[in-house]
Amino acid sequence: MSDRTEQQKGVLYAAFSYFLWGILPIYWKFLGDVNAEEILANRVFWSFFFMLVFLAITNRWQPFTATIKGFTNNKRQLMVLAAASVLISINWFIYIWSVNTGQMIEASLGYYINPLVSVLLGIFFFKERLSRAQILSFFLAAAGVVIMTVSYGKFPWISITLALSFGLYGLAKKLIKVDSSVGLALETMVMTPLAAIYMGSLFINHKASLFAGPVSESLLLIGAGAVTAIPLLYFAKGAQKIPLSMLGFLQYIAPSLTLLLGVFIYGEEFTKTHFIAFSFIWTALALYTFSRTRKAADWESKIRRRKSA
Repeated sequence: MSDRTEQQKGVLYAAFSYFLWGILPIYWKFLGDVNAEEILANRVFWSFFFMLVFLAITNRWQPFTATIKGFTNNKRQLMVLAAASVLISINWFIYIWSVNTGQMIEASLGYYINPLVSVLLGIFFFKERLSRAQILSFFLAAAGVVIMTVSYGKFPWISITLALSFGLYGLAKKLIKVDSSVGLALETMVMTPLAAIYMGSLFINHKASLFAGPVSESLLLIGAGAVTAIPLLYFAKGAQKIPLSMLGFLQYIAPSLTLLLGVFIYGEEFTKTHFIAFSFIWTALALYTFSRTRKAADWESKIRRRKSA
């Protein structure tokens, strides 16, 4: 199969994963009567169960067990894995809570900011250098956050928490060199005991929604595992086939869909202040994406010249 065909498949896989993430708020809205803590516990528990089945079906059980055994000789990797698990759990909880409390606009802002946070982490941890355009993009994004803060008289903590937690999660993932499906199974495995304890306490106190409420609600809670894992698996397949610059461009599909859902489907107010703040963020992202794309094009051009020499 040609490289062009493989890249086209990669674009479709990645775009589909971001599309699923973008419409995921609809799923959580169907669970609006369940508190965010219980949704998170079910999401972690059933994600782990789903990944175990997936690993067995795809013959990846051996790498999974081998990775676990490897942690006995590498405590640092184990600590990084635990940190990644906590960070993604925080991200999931804040996202679910913000969606079900009518704050999808602020949640989408967090995922718009996230790419810039990731680059900032790259500077501090990997000594990466920024172009002038990328530096300007940071100041523009910061201006957008300041406008939101001053206008509403409070710090946009939902946006910043989502951006930081996912950015730090990405950093942790970069430090753990494991297969994506194995990694997700390990991350959910770390938090599953806590999730199971919490779910057990709800059952004991007759406060659990799972198997106690409508059948549809129980099925949605169980299905949280699949809706968590499937987009990530498609993302992993796509990321392997396309340039990072293209992946960076596609990632804006998810927060854009979330923003549109919040405004046009769920009736959240998009004020003039929102527009001004988002305009700064969108301009920052345009500069950032342009600089990344141009840099990637230059790099690929150099590789082609070397091959033809």
